[in-house]
Amino acid sequence: MDVGLVCDACSALTPIGVPQCARCGEPVALDPRPKRVSKQPPASNGTGVECLQCGTNIPPNFKFCPSCGAKTPAPAQNFDVETRVGPRTTGDAGTPGRSTMAFGGVVQQARAKLTLIRGDGEDGASFMLAGTDHLAGRGDCPISFPEDPYLSPTHANFRYANSQLVVRDEGSLNGVYVRISGTVRVEPGTAVLVGEQVLSVRPAMPPEDVPDGEGTYYSASMLRPAVLEIVQQLRGGASGWVYRPTAASVSIGREGNDINFPDDPFISGRHAQVALAGAVLSVTDLGSRNGTFVRVTGEHVLKHGDYVFLGQQLLRVEIV
Repeated sequence: MDVGLVCDACSALTPIGVPQCARCGEPVALDPRPKRVSKQPPASNGTGVECLQCGTNIPPNFKFCPSCGAKTPAPAQNFDVETRVGPRTTGDAGTPGRSTMAFGGVVQQARAKLTLIRGDGEDGASFMLAGTDHLAGRGDCPISFPEDPYLSPTHANFRYANSQLVVRDEGSLNGVYVRISGTVRVEPGTAVLVGEQVLSVRPAMPPEDVPDGEGTYYSASMLRPAVLEIVQQLRGGASGWVYRPTAASVSIGREGNDINFPDDPFISGRHAQVALAGAVLSVTDLGSRNGTFVRVTGEHVLKHGDYVFLGQQLLRVEIV
């Protein structure tokens, strides 16, 4: 594995000991000297306060900035603080660029960071993982996205275990999804995110055909033999259509596949494949542009370059 520092300006990996990024020329340092600054936070006027990190107006009663995750400044008073944050950049139009915030300790202790991918595909705020546990969610968490209604108050935990970064679902309603590479084995009932479609995949099992207490059997459409069962999960918790193919492998995409979603703009022409070989159920990404994501159970080990979906937030993992 390459060892170095991730540039806050362009995310390029720079070898240890090289003072400047080879891609953009910005300074790169493991232990930047903290600056002592005296700054007075603005007083709340009932409409929120300005974030000292990125300048965003923080609504009243919010403990963290909805844009960069920085802690809401205390009421106005004279004080002297020591800050340790990454550089704040400015785009061509003069708009605020990315910012880096350290959680759980100082920057030199961080072994990884999470970078938010904005809706336009550009990098947003970065979160340095400098402690042991780093909770993320909609509520009172260091990594907080209070305006995302699909996040649970405490949704996930990014933590170090056995010298590795792992992500753990903290009992969230909508789960944690990690982008796969190639083919991965999954358990029956695993949820797969393809474009905007959440699909539950499992081997097909015939329902129990048993009578009720009076000996009467339930009558409905005939159930045809099948190998796989793929169920579309709808917003609100209901199930959509159920696809039960007789083949042991099915392709998913926008057109020309076994299962097609022509109106989903985030699905590639040929996006993913679900297969059953013996007792092994697997999901394969077919080189899609936006990736195939699998819902994780328990703790999942993350590596450099992984992408994690929480609610409507897409985060890139960068191991320093």
